[in-house]
Amino acid sequence: MMRPIELRCDDWPEPQALGIDSPQPRLSWKLEGAGTQSAYQVLVGTSPELAELWDSGRVASAETVSIDYAGKPLVSSQRVFWRVRVWEGTGQPGPWSQTAAFTMGLLSPADLKASWIVAPAATETLLLRKAFTLPGGLKRATVHVTGLGQFELLVNGQKVGENLLSPGWTNYNKTILYETFDLTERLKAGENVLGMRLGNGMYNVVRRNRFVKFTGTFGPLRALLHLRLEHVDGRVEFIGTDPSWSWHPGGTTFSNIYGGEDFDSRKEPTGWSAPGFSERDWTPAVVLIRPPGTLRGLSVSAPPLQVIETRKPLTKIHPPDGSTVYDLGQNASWVPRIRVSGPAGSTLRLTPSEVLGDDGKPNQRTMGGGDRGGTWWQYTKSTDAPEEWCPRFHYVGSRFFQAAGTAQLESLEGQLVHASAAPVGHFACSNPLLNRIRELVRWAQRSNMVSVLTDCPHREKLGWLEQYHLNGPAIRYEFDVSRHFVKGMNDMADAQDASGLIPNIAPEFTKFEGTFRAAAEWGAALLLVPLQHYHFTGDLSLIRKHYPAMQRYLAYLTSRAKDDILAEGLGDWYDQGPKKPGVAQNTPPPITATAFYSYLSRTLSQFAQLLDKREDATLYATQAERVRLAWVKSFGTHASQCAYALGFALELAVRSERERLLAALIADLERNGWATTAGDVGFRFVLRALADAGRSDVVYKLLTQESKPGYAYQLQKGATALTEAWDANTGASHNHFMLGQVTEWLYHDLAGIQPDPARPGFRHTLLKPASLLELDWVEARYDSIRGTVGLRWERSGQRLRVRATVPANTTATLLLPGRAAEPLTPGTHQREVMLHA
Repeated sequence: MMRPIELRCDDWPEPQALGIDSPQPRLSWKLEGAGTQSAYQVLVGTSPELAELWDSGRVASAETVSIDYAGKPLVSSQRVFWRVRVWEGTGQPGPWSQTAAFTMGLLSPADLKASWIVAPAATETLLLRKAFTLPGGLKRATVHVTGLGQFELLVNGQKVGENLLSPGWTNYNKTILYETFDLTERLKAGENVLGMRLGNGMYNVVRRNRFVKFTGTFGPLRALLHLRLEHVDGRVEFIGTDPSWSWHPGGTTFSNIYGGEDFDSRKEPTGWSAPGFSERDWTPAVVLIRPPGTLRGLSVSAPPLQVIETRKPLTKIHPPDGSTVYDLGQNASWVPRIRVSGPAGSTLRLTPSEVLGDDGKPNQRTMGGGDRGGTWWQYTKSTDAPEEWCPRFHYVGSRFFQAAGTAQLESLEGQLVHASAAPVGHFACSNPLLNRIRELVRWAQRSNMVSVLTDCPHREKLGWLEQYHLNGPAIRYEFDVSRHFVKGMNDMADAQDASGLIPNIAPEFTKFEGTFRAAAEWGAALLLVPLQHYHFTGDLSLIRKHYPAMQRYLAYLTSRAKDDILAEGLGDWYDQGPKKPGVAQNTPPPITATAFYSYLSRTLSQFAQLLDKREDATLYATQAERVRLAWVKSFGTHASQCAYALGFALELAVRSERERLLAALIADLERNGWATTAGDVGFRFVLRALADAGRSDVVYKLLTQESKPGYAYQLQKGATALTEAWDANTGASHNHFMLGQVTEWLYHDLAGIQPDPARPGFRHTLLKPASLLELDWVEARYDSIRGTVGLRWERSGQRLRVRATVPANTTATLLLPGRAAEPLTPGTHQREVMLHA
């Protein structure tokens, strides 16, 4: 019998479901077994044994995703338990799931028992503490807390939780994220101490003789903490940030999200966050009067950053200057952990880099350094004994670390940090090169997966929006990033201005000039992220919530168009041409921007149909067709791989003309030695055009050629993460997932695991593998929102063997060459077909 597993609240699993701030959260589960659900029953209560909040009764439905809670009103800080069971057919129900739990956040501003506090004087870093006494009989302690720019919470001398660089980056004038923790086991009868450590993050970026991408500030470092104490006798009391808290500068003497971090341990008060510490030289905090942004919990949060794994250096290099360079063997987003020896006051500087110069020393040109200042960490010892340190407020994409100074580095570990989004994909095939290409891209995805999907983990660390949709399917196949896209949509909504414009980056920490601020191919994420989210999850909420913002954005694009041609774009950014990569060389902005203008109009028409807005659907469909005709008239004969692919994949050309565009694309690839010239915007559509036309054989040639710039070329040059430019030149970043759309092709086309847009959210899966003569076998698994879909195919001469796995409560259609489409039910299926020569 089927049993529900992997219970989630608002798409958050345990133990991350702390701080649910939706008054009516949505419950989801997967199913263990191979049947089809006909009904469910949900029980919700304030303890595992009770169901006094909600008993749904038997609900006749096959749905397992986003079930609206419909019980008694939930309250702030409430601990909630729930379980579910399901029926298959009309018989008896199956077993109950294990009990899951979630904790509510702050549901109303009136529930907040705290004030924002700051130091009365500017400081690079800030320590805050509050001592208080507890009697015995504590039943439960729940804290909601945040600090800007980044914070750590300590209780009785120990850090709470494993999260790093909290809270997630936002436009702090509009949205401020907070985190929720259960402190019950950390508090004791007698004296207790709450401590907070604050650093700058994206909130406060200043230039101090080191590299920065931009400068800007949202104000002084500030903190907010609300602690609810529930006692066994029923009493409830609160402790919040207020002027009774004290502050002091900490040992962090420099904190910059771009330039690095310095720590002088002589300036760190020993035992400051533990009981028994004297506050005699500490100063009372003051309340911040300035109105803050809106506090939000998990409803618009992405998974927090954590240390995912730790690595030791593979080798050491000794440049002539006497320093030592450590090679971790992998370009990734690192935070170092060091152990140093030497006398008190001695220092050690750690300089990261992606590549080394001819002298064996770090070359930070790929990271934005060089003549614009560098990036490094520096530690100053406080004693003569060995000391350990780990930075708290700076991570960077790098592979090498140069150690120099008067202190001696005894040991170094690299801590890989990125968002704690669960891996959901597996891919492998008989060609090791394709496996290496997948890993090349995957490392860049991991390195740029923070609270924002960044472009690079060093030079910019900004949420350039084109990656959210151009690489959306690719990263969704590898990681559970649904929460990133929900947060990203909130960031876009916060960034939209009065004209309707969606800027190229969100959160918009800095405003660039001209089309570097406003480009249709970038702002398109406002519509295309919800479209992809709908296909992968079946969830309409992003479309419904942001539909008015989408209308305003499309109206903005219309206001910028002339005769239905839109020139406000960046073109096929970083395409491969005769000049240095950067500004589009082969496909200028009007071609790409107008193509997206038509595509977005058609997409908004589809959304209007889904929301039963018939007049809107007609209006936007008419606009899409008008812009399509303008594109064909002006650009239908433009000769570039990007233009050919857009015309075919976005159905801008009529069917007969699309065949010409496909032939022209393949001919151009062949003339160029099967190397692409398409860039950031065009490459995904080159892959889509070829795969949709059944020409994955051409994609394979494109991927495996090694003589010209491309994936294999980068691997030959020693890249360990996908680089910004196809030629892996050292003037550009060596850790970008910008051109990583190949991952989508590996899962969606080569393995053939495809969501069905007609029955989205993997209720129904299309299994359509591309069996290439060059490969002996391919296998992939995708842990969808409804369970794991898998497919493996093997070739033996003209014989093709296929093994397909369909999760419970879903269906699939198997589409194999030379064979009629076959419907599949839940379970594992094996098939064998003969291929024609």
